Amino acid sequence: MAYENLIRLAELMDRLRSPGGCPWDAEQTHESLLKYLLEESYEFIESVESGNRQDMREELGDILLQVYFHSRIAEEDGKDPFTVDDVAKAVADKLISRHPHVFSDAKVDSSSDVLENWERIKREEKGRALAHDGVPTGQPALPLATKLIYRAQKNHLSTPEISNREIPLDEASLGRELLSLVSWAVEHGLDPEIALRKAALEFRDAMTREESR
Repeated sequence: MAYENLIRLAELMDRLRSPGGCPWDAEQTHESLLKYLLEESYEFIESVESGNRQDMREELGDILLQVYFHSRIAEEDGKDPFTVDDVAKAVADKLISRHPHVFSDAKVDSSSDVLENWERIKREEKGRALAHDGVPTGQPALPLATKLIYRAQKNHLSTPEISNREIPLDEASLGRELLSLVSWAVEHGLDPEIALRKAALEFRDAMTREESR
């Protein structure tokens, strides 16, 4: 398998960013590019949902461009520069360390074991004291709540009480249930995003208290 176009992309990005290249590209910063990274990610999600393979390839390319762009900007940092190859090395090393059942002699019985090992190794590598350390609270409320509950489960902590309402175990039913709940909130003048965010942050604090006992 050849990867010459990955090298070609790095060379093109270097030319665009260097003197005599593109004025717009030369002016960009990590901060100015963030909106594009988010936008391209949403566009890739849409392409996956539509099943359009051509769009998937194009949008993945746009996301890859953002990785190369940010890495090229990072090369110019005076205190802690790094390259796109450093980025690739770091993620390759991470994949090896987080998959001891593949690259070492660890044994797993299921994908659940794999995820539990991943979280344990990640926590040890990063020296995290609490299960929720590293969960970005600036993300939307639903993925925030989902990630916190996931971390709680993998670290054998208590999770929020589950309603005894009978809901069929499929995504379509769950989606309708969530949409109905949002509709109820709007009908009563409540903001579901704010409500869930507050509840998620309260749960995060509860996780901290439980681990501190």
